[in-house]
Amino acid sequence: MESGGRRDDRRMRRFPQGGPSMGWDDWGWRSYFPPSAPKLPPPRHGIKVKKFGTTWWGRRWIEALERLGAEYAARLKRGQSYARQGRVHDLEIEGGDITARVTGTRPVPYRVTIRVKPLAGRVWTAAIKGMAGRALFAARLLSREMPQEIDETFHAAGASLFPQRGGDLSTECTCPDWANPCKHVAAVHYVLGDAFDRDPFLLFELRGRHKVLVLSALRRIRAAGTTSATVTADKPTGVKPTRKAAGSRRRTATVTLKGVTPQQYERFRERTDELHFHIGAPAVEGAVLRQLGNPPSWSLRATTTELLYPGVARAAELARRLALGGVVDS
Repeated sequence: MESGGRRDDRRMRRFPQGGPSMGWDDWGWRSYFPPSAPKLPPPRHGIKVKKFGTTWWGRRWIEALERLGAEYAARLKRGQSYARQGRVHDLEIEGGDITARVTGTRPVPYRVTIRVKPLAGRVWTAAIKGMAGRALFAARLLSREMPQEIDETFHAAGASLFPQRGGDLSTECTCPDWANPCKHVAAVHYVLGDAFDRDPFLLFELRGRHKVLVLSALRRIRAAGTTSATVTADKPTGVKPTRKAAGSRRRTATVTLKGVTPQQYERFRERTDELHFHIGAPAVEGAVLRQLGNPPSWSLRATTTELLYPGVARAAELARRLALGGVVDS
């Protein structure tokens, strides 16, 4: 730019490469731009998220955060690259508290803390009764699968399983960024979505109820055959031992078959012409594997269901074809 017939060298003075730079902006103010420090490489044990929201509940978690406000949604996306690079590590979830470390530009990783507000006990009581009242909900939950319409039961109780307002979440980070969420908190949000993809019942724990307590309450209500049964989901349930008088013997229930010899036991007593069978696909895939869960010594990130289900599904399909009289290639 020319000023009085000469170039105004005040507009930009450059320092050697890698050093700071300063100059004059359009309003005549002198400004100083410190060089940005390079980011440290992600740690080897970092949690890399390849794809965000592979399940409906993982997507719903991110969508719920985006609905907290336009500014929150815009800043949330800043954490995607950190989550993909594996910069989040040492993730711990205990109750409604989430802690993690995020490696950025400083030698010491930033510490992120997220707290999710637990739902009131009355909300959980009403929601569990609502789940138990719908047979498909109970079947899927007892098979370790989250029904897609599950939030309807929480809405009927006046709440939501997912965050709805800013007060449902509180976040802290040791980085100097004052905005909420900073990119470190945002990265942990995406890693949490990945954790939910693998275990949807973490949502229950964040909202104040461990999955064991919820499932035990569901079993008790379903066994009672009515949703008016008492729900006690705030402590583990067990079988109360009954006291017996000294010297009393426990009677063992028996069944007496009259008029049937052992040789006749496996024979049909009636005609089977009127019997009709339907062999179809299971209503809930991998139900037995989900109910069994991982063994106590399991250390792999992938669950036993994820590893074994493809083989189990193929075996089940082969059995179904054999039962239907189909031809099976050897």
